Amino acid sequence: MTREWWLHVALLCVPLVAVYLHVPQPQLSRALHTWRATGRSFSFRGNSIFYKEAVGPVGSSDTVVLLHGFPTSSYDWHKIWEPLKQRFHRVIAPDFLGFGFSDKPRPHAYSIFEQASIVEALLSHLDLAEQKVNLLSHDYGDTVALELLYRSEQNRSGHLAINSLCLSNGGIFPETHYPRFLQKLLKDCGFISPLLTRLINFHLFSRGIGEVFGPYTQPTEAEHWDMWTSVRFNDGNLVLDSVLQYINQRLTHRDRWVGALTSTLTPLHLIYGPLDPVNPSNQFLHRYQTLVHRSTISILDEHISHYPQLEDPTGFMNAYLSFINSF
Repeated sequence: MTREWWLHVALLCVPLVAVYLHVPQPQLSRALHTWRATGRSFSFRGNSIFYKEAVGPVGSSDTVVLLHGFPTSSYDWHKIWEPLKQRFHRVIAPDFLGFGFSDKPRPHAYSIFEQASIVEALLSHLDLAEQKVNLLSHDYGDTVALELLYRSEQNRSGHLAINSLCLSNGGIFPETHYPRFLQKLLKDCGFISPLLTRLINFHLFSRGIGEVFGPYTQPTEAEHWDMWTSVRFNDGNLVLDSVLQYINQRLTHRDRWVGALTSTLTPLHLIYGPLDPVNPSNQFLHRYQTLVHRSTISILDEHISHYPQLEDPTGFMNAYLSFINSF
């Protein structure tokens, strides 16, 4: 009996160990390969940071910086990249440390503060430290944007001059933010989390991503693969638990970041997909409208969810241009 029990344990452990040791990374699609090949990188504290940059019409002098969400990458902006190029002289989109084509060191204490410093360092690298820039952010990027806003306006330590800020579908208020079950597991399970990160596969990932898209705006299988490939690049799945500590950081530093949002005089806008289960409209919108009096708001079609720039790029772009052309 004991021998049979150990045999069953061994049969269960063998595939788990095999998964733990090696799962080949998926190949880049042609679209992702092109995105990477036309980007650049710079060094920040010994790590390589990928960024995509485009130069638009000569007549414009405006710059927009795009700050992506968790767990994806700058490729989240590809559907509105060309329209942005038509409006702005420079369009810049970095991959945060631990995301996309940037380095994914481990072990590493990932933080919103470091990501904000990366954005400042990138703009300094591009000789834009003295020029006012427009920030367009989503999800995780919203919190990075609020840290940049705080540095710029509250303690004057920032190296970034902000001309405007447009947020979209992010967990700005911890009390109205509902992380997915897998996210809570990864960030709170301690020594088990490294094993869980290795056991996440394409099917689990695509199912989780699908849950935060609207029913009529689901990603295609190819789009699911592109998102998963950007996560898996350089073993990015193995740092998900570390990166996810940003949820706890939002709670710890709520007063700092929400305070910057509620007190700013910078032109401010929110583009919101109202079907978002992560930041549900009945709670999030009420809190935003109650606390953030100086912001204008664009609410997209009722079927649009957590990734508005991918689910409704035309509506998203129209809302953003309406805001950016209003001042």
